[in-house]
Amino acid sequence: MRSLKFYNNYHYYEYKGGFNYKLNKSFQLSLGAGSYQTFGEGGNFVRPKNNNEFRLWPQLILFQEINRFKIEQRYRAELRWTSNGYRNRFRYRIGVSYPFGEGKQGYKPFMISLSNELFFTDNEPFFERNRLQATFNVKPSKPSTIQIGYLHQFDYRINDETGRDFLVVGFFYELFRRKAIQMPAETELKDY
Repeated sequence: MRSLKFYNNYHYYEYKGGFNYKLNKSFQLSLGAGSYQTFGEGGNFVRPKNNNEFRLWPQLILFQEINRFKIEQRYRAELRWTSNGYRNRFRYRIGVSYPFGEGKQGYKPFMISLSNELFFTDNEPFFERNRLQATFNVKPSKPSTIQIGYLHQFDYRINDETGRDFLVVGFFYELFRRKAIQMPAETELKDY
């Protein structure tokens, strides 16, 4: 969920899920899907909606470690069914994270991260958005992550989103984890 004020004017929520396949500790393929709902300004979930959207996305993520820092590059293609018809979008994110704290059962309980993401389309004006995010993550257990962060975005001629600065709160839970190729649980930047 996102709000246009600190604890009020909620205008957006999403829910999503996906499957990840890690070929090795440096390379992951994913397929995800989700529902994304954007409402008007002026209150909590003001109708009519600005956008009612379903997305399907394949993505490729590359990981690299430099000392204790984790570098991630993500390439995503989004197939988007929106209130205004079908649209494609392409996203590139680069991020760095730093896990820390006393290790528990093969993972560090805390992580800070910083990422920048560019959004493109296959229609004019081609460049759609630039998004910068800084987060703090806490892992109460290996499959779960709680996230709080700050998100700043610049939109170029997009009419389905309002606002530039957001407080981001997230909860992530991994249902299944393959045993053969294990990566540290804190390696991945969590989606927003």
